[in-house]
Amino acid sequence: VGRMKFNRRLGREEVTGPGTLTTEDILDVMKELINIRNGNGQVDDIDHLGNRRIRSVGEMAENAFRTGLVRVERAVRDRLSLVESEGLMPQDIINAKPVAAAVKEFFGSSQLSQFMDQNNPLSEVTHKRRVSALGPGGLTRERAGFEVRDVHPTHYGRVCPIETPEGPNIGLINSLSVYARTNHYGFLETPYRKVKNGKVTDEVEYLSAIEEAQYSIAQANVNIDKNGKILGDLIPCRHQNEFTLSPPDKIDYMDVSPKQIVSVAASLIPFLEHDDANRALMGSNMQRQAVPCLRADKPLVGTGMERAVAVDSGTVVKARRGGVVDSVDASRVVIRVNEDETQAGEPGVDIYNFTKYTRSNQNTCINQKPIVKQGDVVAAGDVLADGASTDLGELALGQNMQVAFMPWNGYNFEDSILLSERVVKEDRFTTIHIEELSCLARDTKLGAEEITADIPNVSEGLLSKLDESGVVYVGAEVKPGDILVGKVTPKGETQLTPEEKLLRAIFGEKASDVKDTSLRVPSGMIGTVID
Repeated sequence: VGRMKFNRRLGREEVTGPGTLTTEDILDVMKELINIRNGNGQVDDIDHLGNRRIRSVGEMAENAFRTGLVRVERAVRDRLSLVESEGLMPQDIINAKPVAAAVKEFFGSSQLSQFMDQNNPLSEVTHKRRVSALGPGGLTRERAGFEVRDVHPTHYGRVCPIETPEGPNIGLINSLSVYARTNHYGFLETPYRKVKNGKVTDEVEYLSAIEEAQYSIAQANVNIDKNGKILGDLIPCRHQNEFTLSPPDKIDYMDVSPKQIVSVAASLIPFLEHDDANRALMGSNMQRQAVPCLRADKPLVGTGMERAVAVDSGTVVKARRGGVVDSVDASRVVIRVNEDETQAGEPGVDIYNFTKYTRSNQNTCINQKPIVKQGDVVAAGDVLADGASTDLGELALGQNMQVAFMPWNGYNFEDSILLSERVVKEDRFTTIHIEELSCLARDTKLGAEEITADIPNVSEGLLSKLDESGVVYVGAEVKPGDILVGKVTPKGETQLTPEEKLLRAIFGEKASDVKDTSLRVPSGMIGTVID
């Protein structure tokens, strides 16, 4: 990458070369600096996306792995210098622990290793497409000035100008645009349609920010006739990061789609062009916070990206091969595959098992339910089952509501809203949350803790939901203060009075030398035990 950038900067043709500086390189650099001093050359812009690379997960994991290998190498060298080399086996001198530790440390405690945001399909997709300037080898919030955070002309079609967090991280954490991808050097590219002699072709080429500057690129919504010829005398286009007007025969490329410049979340907002940019930013950020409704309801007004987001997020189940649906129930679908799609040695049946009532990272409920019937004919890639927040294979974050813009006795002053009782009664905005509580029985100094249904000084009513081993049964409806796992801990021996000693000698051990340390339902939580 370094050599490629170096040669590009000095205007050389070849991309490869020696990995170290040669005499020729140093002379060329001096020439360039003298030219800039005399006002002939161009100064580099650090915020140009041609000067900013994307470091992917693989590359950072590779660096962590490499540090581990260096440690192993050092240990092996030390060991070899200490022992005789007679009859030594490789496993006697190589210890792989440092490599494992380095990789574990990278995934476990790196600043950029995050817990996936699983509120809804959109938040998963967005989280996976996020680009950050923070972290090891990057900037810190305090040091980053205004220039780094600003939208740059080269962001066009590569990084979304709208979706970024409000607050101290604004502009440092961005989202990839809808069609953006990285090339093998790690620079962002965006697709354009080739234009030849004023005629638009169906040829699509990906250009990086460095390559794009030398071409004239028209917008996606220029007028073209049915043969693909561009109409009009002067067409608004971009050339060397400036907006200019040029005749159709001078245009080299045109945009693929109007939504090319925004990210996935912003492309889900209908009529985005009529919105204020600040409110659009809040809207695209707030869509990621929607929790799945009890019954998903696909939007009446959409942008056509809903299906793409739902399918690409992986929350819906889609058919690997086409065929006929053989059997359907709530937890799986069996498909008899078409004969022309099966290869020799492959099974002629595809079985899809669904995820049922599972907890997501955000404690919401993930539940897949089938949308095909027995006997349906499906093609490869068709949606077989809906996940959370999807309806018939489309993203459905909210509900279609009937809204009135009107004053109502001051109850909707400023940003208050009024809901009808029916909305609550029909569970339109009801969500299922799944919480996981854990309880450990430890060995203490005074003896082991015990999980049991026999708890001292607790009424029968509280114990009624526990089974014989002391754990609550599945399906029990619990409220705050109820016991979920009965557990007793040995108490320290207290000094006994002579009377107690006598009673103890007569009646044997009393049951009160343990105290109740059961796991109870925390306050504010009402629900059903499911597992």
